[in-house]
Amino acid sequence: MQLRSLYVFAVLSVPGTIFPQRAVAQSLDSVQIRTERVAEGVYALFGRGGNIGLAIGPEAVFVVDDQFAPLSPKILAAIAALTDRPVRFVLNTHWHGDHTGGNENMGKAGALIVAHDNVRRRMSTKQFIEFAKSEVPPSPSSALPVVTFSDTVTFHVNGDAITAIHLPAAHTDGDAVVYFRRANVIHMGDVYFRGYPFVDVSSGGSLSGVIRGMDRILAMINDSTTVIPGHGATTNRTTMRADRDMLATVRDRVRRQVRAGASLEKIVASKPTAEFDAKYGGGFIKPAAFVQFAYADATRR
Repeated sequence: MQLRSLYVFAVLSVPGTIFPQRAVAQSLDSVQIRTERVAEGVYALFGRGGNIGLAIGPEAVFVVDDQFAPLSPKILAAIAALTDRPVRFVLNTHWHGDHTGGNENMGKAGALIVAHDNVRRRMSTKQFIEFAKSEVPPSPSSALPVVTFSDTVTFHVNGDAITAIHLPAAHTDGDAVVYFRRANVIHMGDVYFRGYPFVDVSSGGSLSGVIRGMDRILAMINDSTTVIPGHGATTNRTTMRADRDMLATVRDRVRRQVRAGASLEKIVASKPTAEFDAKYGGGFIKPAAFVQFAYADATRR
């Protein structure tokens, strides 16, 4: 079985998730931005693409991710419905276009763009997303992060300490989660999907890295923490732990089969995700693709 055959169905079924904006611009006209208050002064915004985090206070409006460029007016209007202050900071959780597509518009409106070092590096050069068989051209200089960091960075604004934490080799090689410490809210970016995850192996990601990253954050937060995933509904630590355990179970099943000499075709046919498919298989990553990510993890050198 060629790798491409495991990808094609997903590429066809989910335009506008991780792929270049030009492919989805015409589908965004009807998108509405929905706002959910998750703590005092902290919100999650849902539109098309990655979930947005928003913190509002007397010192700054702080945004986590900004979806696609054509949605910027709607996103800014949703923010303006909550505050008359301009966006001061935008932090990208990783480089994919459904999380960084609004950077240029936000930057031109006066926001300072911040991200991990590898986000700027990947946005600055042509990329190829193997999963989508999609070549992504470099972003314009005005869309690039202006401030980058290697491990952590903390913003002391609005009486809170907002800390971005790099999680290596997880969804990509440039992932950051954003922890609003006083508000007790964490934005996980695409290290956490509410469903089977997309792991961008071609951008340095790995399923084991996703699990390690989730373990690190689960040890930091508590049962009262609100968790904003990269995709899907807001949730809590208990649900996130259960979702993490599912990932580890499937990874370990695939790993055992690889060690026993099973081929990818045989592993897919054995359906190691079967007991989880009803709950997790309804998203854009279907069971066969998730097994592929687990297989890539088990065969890494």
